[in-house]
Amino acid sequence: MHRLILALVLTAFATAPGSADTFADRKEQCVACHGGNGVSPTPETPSLGGETELFALHQLVAFRDGQRKSDIMNEMMKGMSDDDLRAAAAFVAAMPPPPPSAKPGEPERMARGKKLAEQNRCNVCHNADYAGQDQVPRLRNQREDYLVKSLRDYKTGKRFGGRAEMNEVLQPLDDNALTDLAYYLAHLR
Repeated sequence: MHRLILALVLTAFATAPGSADTFADRKEQCVACHGGNGVSPTPETPSLGGETELFALHQLVAFRDGQRKSDIMNEMMKGMSDDDLRAAAAFVAAMPPPPPSAKPGEPERMARGKKLAEQNRCNVCHNADYAGQDQVPRLRNQREDYLVKSLRDYKTGKRFGGRAEMNEVLQPLDDNALTDLAYYLAHLR
């Protein structure tokens, strides 16, 4: 499914009339995957609502400069100026945070996830309410599938953050712990 979405986005991007070199030209493609209301409709694609402008800007620069790997995002950021990236980051920062899940989390899984988050001090860098800060992303009410993918990528070293702590903290956690942690963060109320 993820490959199909990649193919569709890249095809749409490649066949778009003219050269889409500005954020204004590419904004609709961003919204198609990440959602215009701060909530992503796309599997394994982050909801961007509630992210800080600084965090968004750092991620966009990393995608543009190839420091962070994603076929779609690397292609979308190609040729974007610093001003365009600042405009995109401001757009992201203006989105409302994702709302809590419509269904409350299962009490046992929520308890396991909460314990893991506290033991691993997720609430230090990502704030006590998991809303993120500065260059640290929001985790609260993020897409669960995206959180699982990100945690697995950090654990395996496929993804590196601005700090090595993410890779280190996740090493002792097994896959059940990663999925419980993602479940907890995605279902916070």
